[in-house]
Amino acid sequence: MAITTASAGSKRQVRVGLVLSQPLSRAHDPAAYATYRGLLQAKRQLGVQVKAVVPNPSFPFDPAPFGYLAAQGYDLVIASGSVGGLSEAGHRFRNANFAAVDATRGQLQPAAPANVEGTVLHAEQAAYLAGFVAARVADRGSRPHVVSSVGGFPIPQVQALIAGFRAGARRADPKIGLRNAYAGSFINEPACRNVALDQIAHGSRVVFDVAGVCGVGALEAAKQKGVYGVGVDTDQSWRGRFILTSVVLNWKLAVYTLAKLAVQGRLPTGGNLSWDMRHHFVGLGKFSPKVHLSLQRQLKRLAAQIGHGKIVVPTTFNARH
Repeated sequence: MAITTASAGSKRQVRVGLVLSQPLSRAHDPAAYATYRGLLQAKRQLGVQVKAVVPNPSFPFDPAPFGYLAAQGYDLVIASGSVGGLSEAGHRFRNANFAAVDATRGQLQPAAPANVEGTVLHAEQAAYLAGFVAARVADRGSRPHVVSSVGGFPIPQVQALIAGFRAGARRADPKIGLRNAYAGSFINEPACRNVALDQIAHGSRVVFDVAGVCGVGALEAAKQKGVYGVGVDTDQSWRGRFILTSVVLNWKLAVYTLAKLAVQGRLPTGGNLSWDMRHHFVGLGKFSPKVHLSLQRQLKRLAAQIGHGKIVVPTTFNARH
C-alpha cells in the first residue's frame, strides 16, 4: 500500500531521490541518462516527488549527496553508477531507505545496514546471446575466427557480461578464439581504443564493449578497422551497421520499479533484488542487417531455454581458456 502520514492516515506524496555519478550527458553516459528517465517516469506515472543530485567531482565517494536527500525527507534514495558513500549514509539515516542500481550489498563498503537494498541485473543472459551472434558472424569470414571483449575493470558486473559473452560464443562455435583485456578505466576512450586495436591485430573480428564511456573508443576502433562491434548498457545501433547488436540493461525500468515498490510500500531492504531477461530488465538491442533472420530465430530459442533454466549462463570465467 502507499506510504501514509502517521498523524492523519491520509496518503502523502512519496519522495524518491537519485544520486548520479557525474553530470548528465545523453551522449557520453547513456546509462546514467536512462536512470534519470526512469526517475521522470516515476514522477509522471506514480505522482512521486523527485530530485537528482551529482556529487562533488573532487569527492566521488562522499556520502554527502545521499545524506542530503535523506535529510530532506526523501523516502527512497537510489544510487546510479557510483555507490561510494551509500553505506555510510544508510548507517547515519536509518529512517530512509536506500537502493543501488546494478550493485549488490556485498559490493558496498563498509557493510551495508538493513535499510539498503542491492539489485542484480542478469546481463550475462543477454551477453550469452550476443556472444552467440558474434561467433556466428565471425565464422563467416576467413580464419582466424576470433571474438574479443574490452572491459573497464574486472568488477563482478563486467566479469559477468564477459563470461556470458564467451559462453554464448562457445555455444555457437566450441573452437572460436576468445580474447579479453581490461583498459583500467570506464571513461578513458583512448585506453579502450588501444586495447581493441591490439585485439583486432591479433585476429578479432567482433569486439564487445564492456567499459562504459571508455568502450566508445573500442567501438570506434572496430569501425575504423572494418570489423564488427557489440554495444553495452544501451542500444548502440545508431553508431552504424557494424554494430551487430547491443547488450541492453533497462536502467529506466530498474529505477521506475524501485520507485513503484516504494509507493506500494513493498520495497524490500536488506537483500538484493534479482532482475533478468524474462522480465525485460535485460535484453538485446536492434540487430544489424548482417544478423540474418535465421540467426535471430535461433536466439529466440536460446532465450527461451535460458528463461526456463535449461541453459544456466555463467557469471565468471577462466581467462586462460
